[in-house]
Amino acid sequence: MELDRAVEFARGRHQGVLVTIRRDGRPQISNISYLMDPDGSTRISVTEDRAKTKNLRRDHRAELYVVGDSFWQYAVLDGTVQLSPPAADPNDDVVEGLVDIYREIRGEDHPNWDEYRAAMIAERRVVLNFHPASAYGLLAS
Repeated sequence: MELDRAVEFARGRHQGVLVTIRRDGRPQISNISYLMDPDGSTRISVTEDRAKTKNLRRDHRAELYVVGDSFWQYAVLDGTVQLSPPAADPNDDVVEGLVDIYREIRGEDHPNWDEYRAAMIAERRVVLNFHPASAYGLLAS
């Protein structure tokens, strides 16, 4: 499957499964919400203490599985990630990135941005930037 076609398919959605690699080499999967940028890079809000984040700090390889309108329609994007540091201040670049992810995925503002920003720090939220390099899957419905 061509990467451009898989990116275009995934761009129309916001939910997927992120696959990371455990220390012993087995896969670890997580249901996630994501925001795909026009260039195909994908932003995901994660917490510093989760298995996926620990796995990705050790091994930057990941896959993003996105299902279509039927079980038989899907794309898997294969790539690497970059991770921000955990959110530390209500107005730092990480929190601003998390605000942007929220707005773009939800299509609306949060009812209380001060509360949201404080929660991002308390939860030690991180912005995960996924950069796809190749893809496979089946887009026939």
